[in-house]
Amino acid sequence: MTTSEMTTADLRLWHTAKSRRRLDLDRDSTPCVVQIAGADPAQLAAAARAVVARGAHIVDINMGCPAKKVCNRLAGSALLRDEALVARILDAVVAAVRVPVTLKIRTGWDPANRNGVRIAQIAEAAGIQALAVHGRTRACRFKGEAEYQTIAAIKRSVSIPVIANGDIATSEKSLEVLRVSAADALMIGRGARGRPWIFRDMNHFLETGNVISPLENNTLRDIMLDHLDDLYRFYGDTTGVRVARKHLTWYCSALRTSQDFRSQVVRVDSAREQIRLTQEFFRRQDNADLLAA
Repeated sequence: MTTSEMTTADLRLWHTAKSRRRLDLDRDSTPCVVQIAGADPAQLAAAARAVVARGAHIVDINMGCPAKKVCNRLAGSALLRDEALVARILDAVVAAVRVPVTLKIRTGWDPANRNGVRIAQIAEAAGIQALAVHGRTRACRFKGEAEYQTIAAIKRSVSIPVIANGDIATSEKSLEVLRVSAADALMIGRGARGRPWIFRDMNHFLETGNVISPLENNTLRDIMLDHLDDLYRFYGDTTGVRVARKHLTWYCSALRTSQDFRSQVVRVDSAREQIRLTQEFFRRQDNADLLAA
């Protein structure tokens, strides 16, 4: 299951190109999960109704984003400081729609205020159907180690499914996090950047206990080219090329001997040239195993 990019709950901003793209839902993808963010209960309820009308099967509320531009509007993880407001928001959104409502949080506002257990209990009482927890406080952002023990405490405090998130980048780590946190599922974010096959690898490891064979170069090439094609079709060539640069950089971090390719492919300005350089890179590899250990 995947979730849309975080979308503002302010319907007045949905006319922007960025919001329109984020709300361009693939109705063939099931379930279709749309994540909304805001700080006003009525506004979030209205946004929930609107995304369901557009085809969302699940509404997810973001109370985990640590970005300053989000928290400065008292949204995202800033909401964790106001438990009463959290309750009002969750009550309003759950009452507004018939589809399941889920919630993404952090373990608290800062290390001195880890109130994830209390927020989880508020969420369950409001009718939230599942809870994703990033194992850091808002103040920690992405620094330090994720707190899987705190996620475990949250899991023990509620009966709804809890999804563990944070620093899960290898198959071995996925098993460790499931064991330590006792979570029902895992959410992978940064670990999948440039390695979308990570879900295949982890599922195989969880099912068999064995590490799956690395992808062949032909398969890696096709994944990257298909991804580029999707970006160009979705964003258009101009924006698609710009967005593709960060994805190509992430792919290169997982590939051996890709330094020269990366320095070239992120500087070109056309989709055709990005594709040509990618195809050329793979043609030069012969039978060398590209996936870095």
